[in-house]
Amino acid sequence: MSRPRTPKPGKLFLSILSSKWELFGDRLKTRLNLEFGEPDYTSELIPLIETGYYDRELGTPIYRKILTYKPLVGLERLADLKLKTNELEKNELSKDEKRLFNLDPGLLTLERLVLASGKNFTHRVYLNSGIWADLTLIFSRGDWMDLPWTFPDYASEKIKVHLRNIRSIYHRQLREEVQPVQ
Repeated sequence: MSRPRTPKPGKLFLSILSSKWELFGDRLKTRLNLEFGEPDYTSELIPLIETGYYDRELGTPIYRKILTYKPLVGLERLADLKLKTNELEKNELSKDEKRLFNLDPGLLTLERLVLASGKNFTHRVYLNSGIWADLTLIFSRGDWMDLPWTFPDYASEKIKVHLRNIRSIYHRQLREEVQPVQ
């Protein structure tokens, strides 16, 4: 018989997409810091060239920024994180009611990256409040591995290099957390 146990918390992962960073960047940074704390990892702007999915709504060219935050998060909070980021998106709509940015929260663990989504699909698992968990990548044999449904941008080396760095930060945090205080 298996015994239910609370898993270790995950690392809050946030991907921000936009073509209009100059219109909201400082305001959003302040709001995110108030909501999640200071980031412990911030990527440079990464061009999104693998898909045109967001072009109509966000404009072009679109760039991504990846942020993670030091406080670790219980895995059960993924839906709440997505609801919070949805609210942040709604508070910053353009004059024509389009989003200025897209916020994709997720939780990174030693084994996987799970993103939150408001859309159902065959591989997504329902959490609550209209939010689904998307198993985006798994960590196996020493690196991030794509799955048949992994979005092309997340399957790219330019994203995986950041995920390797973030996983190392997270791994260090877990080791420090279990060390007895001297």
